[in-house]
Amino acid sequence: MPKWPFLILSAGMLGACEVAEQPTRPQADREFTYEGVGTQLLADDLVNFHVEMGGEPVRDDLALYARCAAAQYALIRGYGFARHVRTTVYKEGGLWRGDAVYTISPALPEGLQTLDAEVVVADCAENGIPTV
Repeated sequence: MPKWPFLILSAGMLGACEVAEQPTRPQADREFTYEGVGTQLLADDLVNFHVEMGGEPVRDDLALYARCAAAQYALIRGYGFARHVRTTVYKEGGLWRGDAVYTISPALPEGLQTLDAEVVVADCAENGIPTV
């Protein structure tokens, strides 16, 4: 059996689950709604965020929504920082869903995609992005 059908399928599956890096602010010309956030504690300092949006958001909109949720969650737990691990985005049943994992910590973690939770929450409030 030729290997190329598997390769095409794999490439198609990867396109639906791209990693979101450095999300940008929502643009006013797109219509979308924030539909909710779910959290799942994976370990003491590792949290999975499930965000849902309706309308026509882009990957960055879902990544920002998850980022805002992660920052607020860190503050709720008494931590000041978070670090992005990964975000996947997909569409299911008319809703766009984001699945993001963050670590939370009391001190600035190592890595490039770290968040100062207070600064991010303030930025989210200023831009009308809900948090947990």
